[in-house]
Amino acid sequence: MTDDVSDEPRRAVGESPAGPSNWNVPNVLTVIRIILVPVYVALLFVAPTDFTWRLIATIVFVVAMLTDLADGHIARKYNLVTDFGKLWDPVADKALTGAAFIAISILGTDGLGAASRTLWIFTVIILVREWGITWVRAAIAKYGIMAANKGGKAKTLTQTFALILFSLNLAFLPGPLQVAAWILMWAALFLTVITGLDYLRHAWAIRQKGRTQES
Repeated sequence: MTDDVSDEPRRAVGESPAGPSNWNVPNVLTVIRIILVPVYVALLFVAPTDFTWRLIATIVFVVAMLTDLADGHIARKYNLVTDFGKLWDPVADKALTGAAFIAISILGTDGLGAASRTLWIFTVIILVREWGITWVRAAIAKYGIMAANKGGKAKTLTQTFALILFSLNLAFLPGPLQVAAWILMWAALFLTVITGLDYLRHAWAIRQKGRTQES
């Protein structure tokens, strides 16, 4: 979910030429996050109209998101940057948010598919942007690294909180929280699109500069 935060290569100052071992805490947290993706989805579908199961699924989602915050912080603080982390951390993020958006779109706002068409519109636009920017980053890597933009953290937070509320099942939430859930979803969509366009602009500039230096 967090390409703007964790897609950035986790570099370490003073890292030895050989680099740290892949067997470290940040990488373990990344693997745990990957494992939690199917667990979260399975829990959502066990009994989608039962609040207890939806709450358990949401807790798993929150735990998975917390591992994302923790692994990046630990890797930077203790110089535990590895090629494994650079590759799989963003994959884990995209897998988690992608699975969450797809699952809630299938289940709808009541666990029975209601308003699923609307949710699918959000899901398709957001996931096309997320995976598209990941591809763009890889495609221009030979010209330079595309840094995170200022709206990235806000985009990540709005997506996360929107997914938490929708994972709980809006049918179980009071009116104000239902309104908040949709506001967050719209905000997530807006920020996702805006930051995506900004990334494309930045990517084009990096590519043009790189090609100019090559010629």
